Amino acid sequence: MRFLRKYAFWLLLSCLGAGLVGAPSAQTARTRLADGFDQPVGKPDAEGYYTSRRFRPGYHMGEDWNGDSGGNTDLGKPVYSTANGLVVLARDMRMGWGNLVIIRHTFLEDKQMKTVDSVYAHLDKITVRENQQIVRGQQVGTIGTAHGLYPAHLHFEIRKNIYIGYNQRGFGKDYSNYFSPGAFIAPRRKLSGTGRSALVAVNTFNLEGQGAPPGEDPTQRALNKFTAPPASPLQAPAKKTGVFRVNRFDDL
Repeated sequence: MRFLRKYAFWLLLSCLGAGLVGAPSAQTARTRLADGFDQPVGKPDAEGYYTSRRFRPGYHMGEDWNGDSGGNTDLGKPVYSTANGLVVLARDMRMGWGNLVIIRHTFLEDKQMKTVDSVYAHLDKITVRENQQIVRGQQVGTIGTAHGLYPAHLHFEIRKNIYIGYNQRGFGKDYSNYFSPGAFIAPRRKLSGTGRSALVAVNTFNLEGQGAPPGEDPTQRALNKFTAPPASPLQAPAKKTGVFRVNRFDDL
């Protein structure tokens, strides 16, 4: 008994140290690798939808998806995760966003592990929760109007900078932080890594919109070395002209 009392502190400290060594960082989470990327509506190829507004650096950092019939005919229609990933934000952010979901994806390309965020904005309903594991094609919400601010549509982004979160101010509105969604998805419909998982950074932004600057850690520095492919060669012409305009940066 005297022996146990004498060495109890050191035994406890040893056990705690072993647990810390064996556990992953509190700033990472394990998620399934993306084995490909699909369109977020009309899965997997956006059947029945068209892009009413395309990616435009410095002005519109995503794509607006509308149902072929136009107007609010797509209100309440399902929105799907573009790939396997982890939900890092799922809540009503008000302002120009409305109900907003952000999913973090990690994938293997050119023998390197890469990470992007996909963004689903203006949703009518959210059907996932934060920290939930998501698979490609799983419903994450329904098309909405950002509480009546816009005609029904999905605003969809692919971000290479995982620090942006919901507050885009302070981040360059260009290819250093964003991919053109269509140009990103087209060559990545199928990827290796099926059945594998990896650690991905989490808690990279907070609800005050304060994210770390690009390049602060090695993972982000690697992300910033990506070069986005040109948007035009990989994007087919829009099936219809736009019927409304949404300026993400004037909204906020």
